[in-house]
Amino acid sequence: MWGKAHNAGPTVNEQTELPEIAAECHGVKVPASPFLHEKRIARINAAQYEGQEMAGALHVVRPDDVVLEIGAGIGLVGAVIAANAKPRAVHSFEANPELIPAIEALYAANGLDNISVRNAVLVSAPDRPETMTFHLHNSYLGSSLIAPKGRKSRAVEVPTESLSEVYAALKPTVLVMDIEGGELDLLRHADLSGFRAVVLEFHPKAYGPDGMRECKSILRASGIERIAGKSVRTVWTCARPD
Repeated sequence: MWGKAHNAGPTVNEQTELPEIAAECHGVKVPASPFLHEKRIARINAAQYEGQEMAGALHVVRPDDVVLEIGAGIGLVGAVIAANAKPRAVHSFEANPELIPAIEALYAANGLDNISVRNAVLVSAPDRPETMTFHLHNSYLGSSLIAPKGRKSRAVEVPTESLSEVYAALKPTVLVMDIEGGELDLLRHADLSGFRAVVLEFHPKAYGPDGMRECKSILRASGIERIAGKSVRTVWTCARPD
């Protein structure tokens, strides 16, 4: 879920000069944007859009936490966390530059001052390049660092940042990650020892069942345990035992 479109912001009601609100979830208003269609709006209103991630994050995030969100999408998951769990801060990273105006409009529409977003790819490997190629699909949900097979896409270069340097600067305690298959490479080199809890969506279509098992093994080896009642096969909510 990671180009720059000039029309990606919310539509505006000319009479009130307030953003047109298309949907609402967990009390968070979602301004209209080109990234919303009727089916997605219905899923947001029903709290089904990324519902497992939201439920898991709301279960583990506390007011004294700092949340690192990798893969902000349209900004809704991070905003729901910021508005409802009320952590000290939510620091979101999104690779898709076309989503940034819509994300910032969503934060502004809800008056959230404890969340921010940066357009960057976080890299944990030591040989980090200055930029990485990101493949934009017609649907932002399918956009990814992984080159598409048999699907039309547009390639853009996105700046990178070091995960370890970001961690040192922000001191996050909870990791929320949904990056369309990029999680395997990130986890292979990541130091998870400072995170108290993790909410992670796996993408076995990108790296197969073996890749998903490797992701889960890395989490277990770091001492983070799956919370059974808040996890499903492809979305885990994990925390360190008290």
